[in-house]
Amino acid sequence: MPLTLTVLGAASPHPGPDRPCSGYLLSGGGASVWVDAGPGTFAALQRHTDPARLTAIWVSHLHADHSADLLAAAYAFAFGGMTPPAPIPLYAPQDCARRLAGFFGRPDVDFLKGVFDFRALYDGHDVRHWNLRLTARAVAHDTETYGLRAECQGSVLAYSGDSGPCAALTELAARADLFLCEADIDAHHGGEHRYQVHLTPEDAGRIAHAARVRELLVTHVGPTLTREAATARAASFSGRPTRTAVEGDVHTL
Repeated sequence: MPLTLTVLGAASPHPGPDRPCSGYLLSGGGASVWVDAGPGTFAALQRHTDPARLTAIWVSHLHADHSADLLAAAYAFAFGGMTPPAPIPLYAPQDCARRLAGFFGRPDVDFLKGVFDFRALYDGHDVRHWNLRLTARAVAHDTETYGLRAECQGSVLAYSGDSGPCAALTELAARADLFLCEADIDAHHGGEHRYQVHLTPEDAGRIAHAARVRELLVTHVGPTLTREAATARAASFSGRPTRTAVEGDVHTL
């Protein structure tokens, strides 16, 4: 099975009509992985697969626009008749289980272990599901965050998660066939500011060029930009084919 990426959502920082937040379905080598669980993506996921049959779930960080639909999945799996045959491995920063349990007003997480098998990410975390290898790298954000490198039978996809410019991101994307990269902000600002830990379109293009990726896919474009403008600006620096992540699109590597 070739490595494919289905865009479930790419909006930032909140969903819009027919525009869920960050979420992707990564399939290949016999595995299907839901990557990031932004609001609206669990519904979109059901257009493409039975969520109960997912091989794994992988969450870059715990900001709501990347993780809030884990709650929807928990309700579906526990109460909605979508119970998986075995708990689904859920790779996420270590506080994920406690935060999810908090939505239910529960101090313990054991009641969730019937549907999720919580596995904490760390820098260099490496796991294989069938012929799909997933490697995490810590990247620069204002909370514990990981980028993803997925490899399957010679094809490589890199995903930035949310990140400011950092060496780890360039290393993560090195020679990837497809680099799925955020371009959330219009410009960096001086001082301590949340926008310092995101990328401009120019940042995304420069990283793609330095990493010598085959193709750049621009995602997570924030409200101060249009997707078209962000993609054009990234393309002017990438020197690579550069496209926009659009909900429903399927990219085959």
